[in-house]
Amino acid sequence: MTDTVAERRPDFEALFGTATEQAGYFTAAQARAAGYSWPLLSYHAKHGRFLRVARGLYRLRDYPSSPREELIAAWLRLAPDAVVSHDSALELLDLSDVIPGSIHLTVPRARRKLVRQHGVTTHTTTRPLASGDVITRDGVRLTAPARTIVDVAESGGAPEQVVRATREAIDRGLTTPARIRAAAGSRGRRVKNLIQTALSGAAS
Repeated sequence: MTDTVAERRPDFEALFGTATEQAGYFTAAQARAAGYSWPLLSYHAKHGRFLRVARGLYRLRDYPSSPREELIAAWLRLAPDAVVSHDSALELLDLSDVIPGSIHLTVPRARRKLVRQHGVTTHTTTRPLASGDVITRDGVRLTAPARTIVDVAESGGAPEQVVRATREAIDRGLTTPARIRAAAGSRGRRVKNLIQTALSGAAS
């Protein structure tokens, strides 16, 4: 019995470690994994140690603010099968000098009936995100450079933005022309032509 109680003891250091990678935010599921039961989680939220941001999403009250905390909070609300994508992923990868007008997230098509979040553009996909399509940056899951560039091209991103991102990603060793071509392989002709133009520009 003693071992069972010990296993269920809340581990604030573990929860803090998780929240630290997510700008101070954590989900109810992550809190439970750290040993916080629903009643205990509610207790700390009621007494102000944890701030309840949205259903199933919390923030450590005293954690310093971050310029990306809105993005992280939006992503966590749709986790674990959501990823930051499109223009927002370009920004996180430092492949664009354009500030996105909204936060872009991608989820499986099965979740297309999600409640809209203010300031969030939710994309759905029928193309499963393979392990090579997703990376983690500063604790956030986002589309890898090749997938990001092709997604932006398909969604109507400015051609010059696609060319710049392609050049930067290749020059910095974040991806290769072969990976970008492979990511564009199942897309339409317009996307393939734009990607070919971008790759030609990156090579010049």
